[in-house]
Amino acid sequence: MRLDPDVGMAIADAYVAAPIRDERAYPAYAAFCRETVQQYHFLVGRAEFGGLGMSVSVVDEDPYPDVASMVDDVRQRRLRVWASAASGNPHPYLSDGENDMFRAVHDVFGHAASGRGFDRHGEEAAWLKHSGMYSWLAGRALATETRGQNCARIFRYGADRFPEQKAALLAPAFSDPRLVRLIESGVRPAAAQ
Repeated sequence: MRLDPDVGMAIADAYVAAPIRDERAYPAYAAFCRETVQQYHFLVGRAEFGGLGMSVSVVDEDPYPDVASMVDDVRQRRLRVWASAASGNPHPYLSDGENDMFRAVHDVFGHAASGRGFDRHGEEAAWLKHSGMYSWLAGRALATETRGQNCARIFRYGADRFPEQKAALLAPAFSDPRLVRLIESGVRPAAAQ
């Protein structure tokens, strides 16, 4: 999985242009929040009751220099998550606790599950891997939270800072994982042109 820089720049532009809060996105964010909380409870739930038994700690600094360090922790059923509150970049829809839950499940079910890091290609692979765990509606919010934010960070802010968090939706050409295969094969959906 590789992210074409032209597609990445188009996604970044769409994210930057999106409003901070778009009430039309709230149903997708409500579904995203519910499904994220369910995934989190599966992640930390006791193994004897069907959970993964992962121990999650919220820390004030970026805990992992690379994905290999994170994967090593995950194999030992532990994970450190960079606290949302420490970023000074509050989410307009999710609470800090909900955002921390999302960071935990995305790190495990996106990055660790794909074995991919935090560069543009790793973020794309993690989004694509994790998107299979969300409904179509919640997946639209997931794309904004992962694909949109990361493309803005990488292509518009030189990976130096995170963009302002938003509760908005990207166009389906940028949020529907089924369309990624079309773009990779050279077919451009009309909404992405």
